[in-house]
Amino acid sequence: MSAVDLNDPTVDPFEVAARAAAVIAERTGVERHDVALVLGSGWREAGDRIGATVATIDNADVPGFSASAVAGHSGTMRSVAIGDTGRRALVYGTRTHFYEGRGVRPVVHAVRTAHAAGCGTVVLTNGCGGLDPAWTGNPVLIRDHINLSGQSPIEGSHFVDLTDVYTPRLREIAREVDPSLQEGVYIQFRGPQYETPAEVRMAKVLGGDLVGMSTALEAIAARQLGLDILGISLVTNPAAGISDTPLSHEEVLEAGEAAADRCARLLADIVRRL
Repeated sequence: MSAVDLNDPTVDPFEVAARAAAVIAERTGVERHDVALVLGSGWREAGDRIGATVATIDNADVPGFSASAVAGHSGTMRSVAIGDTGRRALVYGTRTHFYEGRGVRPVVHAVRTAHAAGCGTVVLTNGCGGLDPAWTGNPVLIRDHINLSGQSPIEGSHFVDLTDVYTPRLREIAREVDPSLQEGVYIQFRGPQYETPAEVRMAKVLGGDLVGMSTALEAIAARQLGLDILGISLVTNPAAGISDTPLSHEEVLEAGEAAADRCARLLADIVRRL
């Protein structure tokens, strides 16, 4: 069902998102969802803490989606009841990364589908490298980003204001839940190779605090649609050159497992207040 080429210039990506939202509504039995969550490395358990899973859908059954290409990510999406509020969260267990080489449209398809499904808020999470060693193993709010992917999901002459791309009100809610949360600037590199020490030094000069391979393109697409955005990174490791430890995806997964309980509780508490 999902065999659609989003990169075909004759295909309208927003129409595909509307079709995907219709399938989600049919499979979940609810007309709309309220909040969407994209669960990156280290955040997998958060969906279980928000509330009861009402329906689980294989990504491959929804137009424009595909199975996960990254270890540690789930190839399903879930409709989750947000406590006893009567609201629903659309929880994505994986994302399409730009480094997979599939183009920008697939990267932001989940965000566009969330909007078509009725969501007014999207929570973007990731695992990343940190420039401050003290942040390792901790969640950090994204205050702003620098997009070094060289790409944009916005097509044509649509000028979008990114002054407050990560909604200040949502960051305030997150700090009410956990006053110890730090916040910083996230830099999206293209990947899939990790950054070099020289690139990390460049990131610091540019004003970056967090480095990774996702999130910024999704946030731009969400802002274009008028969604409120909360971004949270789990700092899984010091960035290259910050410590003497070589970087590996296994290290990212291990750090995610170690912080899973804290991240899950934090995100669940935040979502219930949104």
